[in-house]
Amino acid sequence: MKCAHLSDKKPLVDTIKKVAQKCFDGSRGSHDWEHTQRVCRLCERIGKAENVDMHVLLVAAYLHDIGRGHQDRSNGAVCHAEKGARMAKPIVDKLPLSQSQKQNIIHCIASHRFRGSHAPRTPEARVLFDADKLDAIGAVGVARAYLFAGEVGARLHNPEANVEETFSYSKDDTGFREYKVKLSKIKDRVMTGEGRKLALERHRFMEDFFERFLQEYDGKR
Repeated sequence: MKCAHLSDKKPLVDTIKKVAQKCFDGSRGSHDWEHTQRVCRLCERIGKAENVDMHVLLVAAYLHDIGRGHQDRSNGAVCHAEKGARMAKPIVDKLPLSQSQKQNIIHCIASHRFRGSHAPRTPEARVLFDADKLDAIGAVGVARAYLFAGEVGARLHNPEANVEETFSYSKDDTGFREYKVKLSKIKDRVMTGEGRKLALERHRFMEDFFERFLQEYDGKR
């Protein structure tokens, strides 16, 4: 099937947007509908630069976190990427797209997680992975890290703890812990050229922020 221009399938994307939004009723602020919208905007920017199938990419972007609530309610026992892919399949099966496009959408969702077990294999999956990770770093990423820490009841900081020995979804799951165990590593995992440009600038901001944070916490600034 020949891929139509994005404008030709705008009603399809708008429909998926409405379906996805309903999945975020009552969601936590760190992974809410606003996060999905930011990821979609980054996908539009990166996807156009990388010349990918925008139909596949935007449908996957709107659906990528519909399983997130299951992970949060299980305190991390459920993988939201795998759960979201299963939830998305009956939605995607009904779309007027080719079978390969539908399979690609499901793959994009299943492989977007930083700590996931599925590696992004397609250009669209790599763009979604990058867009999702970019929203986890920089100024927005720092804000989200502390928002998530508040959601799970974490402390502001725990200087006595070795972050490598602490656990997620606990009182030690601080913003600084998230930076050390995940956010500081993201720039080296970004897969697209356009994504890397954005990641380097956002990474530098985080380095400066957390250096200042530790100095202020210790009363040195």
